[in-house]
Amino acid sequence: MHVQQYASMQSTDQTIFQSIKSGDEKALEMLFKEYYQPLCRYANSYLEDSDDAEEVVQNCFIKLWEKKENINIQSSVKSYLYQTIRNSCLNEIKHQKVKKNYGDMLAQQGEQYSESSDQSTLKGELEEKIALALQALPQQCRLIFTMSRFEELKYQEIADQLNLSIKTVENQMGKALKLMRIQLQEYLPLIAIFLNIILE
Repeated sequence: MHVQQYASMQSTDQTIFQSIKSGDEKALEMLFKEYYQPLCRYANSYLEDSDDAEEVVQNCFIKLWEKKENINIQSSVKSYLYQTIRNSCLNEIKHQKVKKNYGDMLAQQGEQYSESSDQSTLKGELEEKIALALQALPQQCRLIFTMSRFEELKYQEIADQLNLSIKTVENQMGKALKLMRIQLQEYLPLIAIFLNIILE
């Protein structure tokens, strides 16, 4: 390209831009028609998404119009537009990366919360099943089972507290375990895992 042609193009661009600065919408429209497609292709080379690329270019022209009075272009209007698009694309890439990282973090927290919530619900259900099974036990059986499994007392300690022989405590405990296993047959492995109660 000859220097004269380049100077002529630069002069035309500057003239259009000066018209935009003075509020001429037609001048903006001319600039938009001339550069919109090439700028979209340029933006697309960064973003690899045509919708995002078009949005960046459209925003560039919107900002150009909104800030027209304060923009001072030292080089050509074309250079200014391409530089603006490049910066906007890099910001968009950074923004998308941050958004993705944040989304991944939320998803991970959501999974952990869901897992924790599910476990908490299951634990609550198991405790309810055990409470119902306990209510079905004869009173002495229930008391001895509770002292052994929940208060973690030894048979001798239970015998001393209830003024019973160890043999009676063992028999009552055996009876309680048998009845509890029948009542909670479907839940035995889960009770062992989530409540750490072994019904053996």
